[in-house]
Order: sequence, then structure tokens, then C-alpha cells
Amino acid sequence: QVTLVESGGGLVQAGGSLRLSCAASGRTFSGYAMGWFRQAPGKEREFVSTITWDIGETYYKNSLRGRFTISRDKVKNTVYLQMNSLQPEDTAVYYCATMPVTSTRVLVDPLGYDNWGQGTQVTVST
Repeated sequence: QVTLVESGGGLVQAGGSLRLSCAASGRTFSGYAMGWFRQAPGKEREFVSTITWDIGETYYKNSLRGRFTISRDKVKNTVYLQMNSLQPEDTAVYYCATMPVTSTRVLVDPLGYDNWGQGTQVTVST
């Protein structure tokens, strides 16, 4: 059974930074991509970033590229999301999820992800 546990969320002022962590367990993640999504109140869940476990290829929502950085630690089985220059519009619950690279879904499609964490709240104040 795959378990994903996010942490690192919190309240931060605009312009600040946070680093989210997603501790993964329950299987080997070779052959998977590990993604971050976010969902603001009243909005659909949206793709943030993903990284392939084996070779570390990274993908970002275009508007977040340059502010957010995804990385993974294979020893710790953990994926990170470094978020800089945070803005109020970044306020959301952030989720990590796994996606087999063999999925026919595109990386930005949440339906392609088969395991999800419980989420961590990020609130950016003005």
C-alpha cells in the first residue's frame, strides 16, 4: 500500500518561501513520476510540477517555472517542492501524487495519478 505524507505547509507573508516535503512509502517508485498539485477553495485541482523518479526529469506549470523547484531524494524516498516569492494566489492545499510513467494520461492530468497524499495547507498573506 502506497502512503504519501506531505508536510511543510503553513502561513507565510507574500514574498516568502516554503519547502514542502512528500514522504513516500509502500513500494519502489522506479517507473513512476511524482507530482505536486494544488487546489484553492472553489477551484479545480491544478498541476504544479512533477519529476520522474528514475532520471529526475522535471516539468512545471509554465507560470510557476522559476519560482518553484521540484526535487527528489531517492535515499529518503522523499519529493520536495521549494516555493519562492510566494504570492497570495499561491494559497491552496498542496498534494503530492504518483503516476506510472506508462500512463496514457498527460502529466498535468490528475486522473493519471493513482495515489495521493492528504495535502498540506499553504496560506500566503499580503
